Amino acid sequence: MALDGIVISNIIAELNNTILNARISKIAQPEADELLLTLKGNQGSYRLAMSASASLPFIYLTDSNKPSPLTAPTFCMVLRKHIANGRITKIYQPHTERIINFEIEHLNEMGDLCQKTLIIELMGKHSNIIFTDADGTIIDSIKRIPASLSSVREVLPGRQYTIPATQEDKYDPLAVDAAGFADIVSQKPLSVSK
Repeated sequence: MALDGIVISNIIAELNNTILNARISKIAQPEADELLLTLKGNQGSYRLAMSASASLPFIYLTDSNKPSPLTAPTFCMVLRKHIANGRITKIYQPHTERIINFEIEHLNEMGDLCQKTLIIELMGKHSNIIFTDADGTIIDSIKRIPASLSSVREVLPGRQYTIPATQEDKYDPLAVDAAGFADIVSQKPLSVSK
């Protein structure tokens, strides 16, 4: 199934009903571009699998567990350092894009309450999992993208996170009512049948 903005919004609705306010008890990275989070909440224990694979990006709840490598990859270690035992406080999608944002609240080394964001971009070959600070500064990502690979957007630690380029004339189908939809369609230079 294609992961478009509407499908992603339904996935987010399901995640909000099951894992919102759950604690992250375990973080594993079984593959180079895949994460497996074990979550514990009021409704029980869940495993959330997500992948930034170019050929098959996904995110879903699962009962199965995958074996992890003996030495955890760097990205997994960074997540364990920052958000282990953190609580998912908000799950949302910006502008009906193929992006899922998880806002996570946790205690830092000093015992202060901090907020981080785990961003999953499910965009085919441009898929990525990005971990940012509360102010949008990238802490790390599962795929680092330097300027030599992309002149449009760098994804490197210390850089500011920006949403991938989107079409300017795109409308949010979940935010437009019937009258607004009729106005948008009638303003197009094409016939209504097109």
